[in-house]
Amino acid sequence: MTEPGALVLLADIGGTNARFALADQAAPAPLLLDSVREYPVAEFPSLADAARHHLDTTGASARRGVFAVAGRVDGDEARITNHPWVISRRRTQSALGFERLQLVNDFAAQSMAITLLQAGDVVPVGGTTWTPRQPGDRTYAVIGPGTGLGVGGLVVRDGHSYPLETEGGHTSFPPGTPEEIDILEHLSAQFGRVSNERLICGPGLVNLHRALSEIAGEDPGPMRPSDITARAAEGDVRCMRAVDVYCAVFGAIAGDLVLTLGAWDGVFLTGGLVPKMLRSLQHSGFRQRFEHKGRFSANMARVPSMAVLHPQPGLLGAAAIACQPPRPDASQ
Repeated sequence: MTEPGALVLLADIGGTNARFALADQAAPAPLLLDSVREYPVAEFPSLADAARHHLDTTGASARRGVFAVAGRVDGDEARITNHPWVISRRRTQSALGFERLQLVNDFAAQSMAITLLQAGDVVPVGGTTWTPRQPGDRTYAVIGPGTGLGVGGLVVRDGHSYPLETEGGHTSFPPGTPEEIDILEHLSAQFGRVSNERLICGPGLVNLHRALSEIAGEDPGPMRPSDITARAAEGDVRCMRAVDVYCAVFGAIAGDLVLTLGAWDGVFLTGGLVPKMLRSLQHSGFRQRFEHKGRFSANMARVPSMAVLHPQPGLLGAAAIACQPPRPDASQ
């Protein structure tokens, strides 16, 4: 039986939900999937309160934590981009009585998940595939729509994996068709500057649908992402178009990310919307726009774009981080 000190409390904190689990550093598959629990973040005043609730209700015991948060980690502090929590690593560690606590960006964790993914955890979107744990130096990109749009990367050099923490979801949206230029004009009237996250995430799908409706001179009324995908499946023309544009823009942005990072070894599509929209992604303009990069189109055709279907990639990546020996300059 594993000693309590060998167990690490993991957290994956998004704008909507907080997920917790345990990692056994001595196990071949360190993430203990049967320990996963999920709670709405709105029910707790702080991350420490949510973590304490989880430990108390499950009876779990741990002395270390790796918490992945959907926001920028700046020294000892992190802010959740789409939720009002402000997290202090030191105060959270003290409140939980941990010996060590690491705060990492959620897409640093999503990126580290690549090191533990199995072949059955991913499916290709497009014609080229990926093999887990290939030897040699590698560079990967990671992008995922959920409540917001997360972006990261993984650089593997000399057997060591280095996740890249970015806020690439907040880069400016570059329209690629006349229709997308019209969409940008409508969204600019509402938001001013339009980032990629304004289109590619759950609320972004609603923004897209509203913009297309307004271009057609219609008011769609209140909509949720699930309403749009459900109506698209039923044949609603406007909703179908919103999904098509969403997938095409997602592909263009993912391809731009590959070019930016030099991620010729593959891009991983993660986040809560990817499994729900997998069929749409596979039968859309995603891959065509992904590859359509001018003089680099032939190079892009060889880059795998893989949809991550693992149920908890954020927690999987946090487990991978928990299993790494701490660097001398890392936060305690």
